[in-house]
Amino acid sequence: MISLAIIGGTGVYDPQMLEGLRTFEVNTRYGSALLSQGSFRGQEVVFLARHGSKHGTPPHKVNYRANIAALLKLGAEKVVATAAVGSLNEKMPPGSMILLEQFLDFTKAREATFFDGGESGVVHSDFTAPYCPEINERLLAAARSAELELQSGAVYVCTEGPRFETPAEIKMFRQLGGDLVGMTNVPEVVLAREAGLCYSTVALSTNFAAGISKTVLTHREVLEMMAENRAKVRCLLKEAIVALAYSRTCTCQSLGSTVPL
Repeated sequence: MISLAIIGGTGVYDPQMLEGLRTFEVNTRYGSALLSQGSFRGQEVVFLARHGSKHGTPPHKVNYRANIAALLKLGAEKVVATAAVGSLNEKMPPGSMILLEQFLDFTKAREATFFDGGESGVVHSDFTAPYCPEINERLLAAARSAELELQSGAVYVCTEGPRFETPAEIKMFRQLGGDLVGMTNVPEVVLAREAGLCYSTVALSTNFAAGISKTVLTHREVLEMMAENRAKVRCLLKEAIVALAYSRTCTCQSLGSTVPL
């Protein structure tokens, strides 16, 4: 049985820690998703590269609904995602790994829900705790076990992309309480909650955001920092696979609704 899924963001394109890998496509009413499945220490895990294995899909074009629906169709219950982010908080410098706690949504043109009325109905989901507290606690314990530094409690600002943010926008986001900025966590976290999945994101700080950084931001800078931190990300994910082999006792499932697949 598959209960755990990993969504790899920028720089995390392949599940090298998994054995017996096979790649396959899952079709849903929202489109198809390409997944890989393998095992680690006896645990079956599904891996999905958010941007594709060669980073061919920009953040505003990712088919988030198909991705989450595919994981749900395979029986996944828990999802750990990674996301490269810019930092608005000096206490979360490049190289840091941080768990998200809240988000601010500044996306504009995305399919952001499974429930558009009509056949799918009208559903209003609770987002008091967008990220599963149970998974976050276990990830923190896994990081301690692996002697890795993992911060928690971050507020993530999601922008539309694919452009980087202006210094004026970053100043506004900081005033609103944002710690990190990225382009992919919404609607992914929203859809996971609607589907009743336990979802958590490990954010990987790759740079200080515009107006804070003293240099012009480039995508190459993001990839270079991800390459430097790939080993510790994989180390954390290995520990997480073992730590997340448990039966759920949180409220995430009860807060979800039946998603048409």
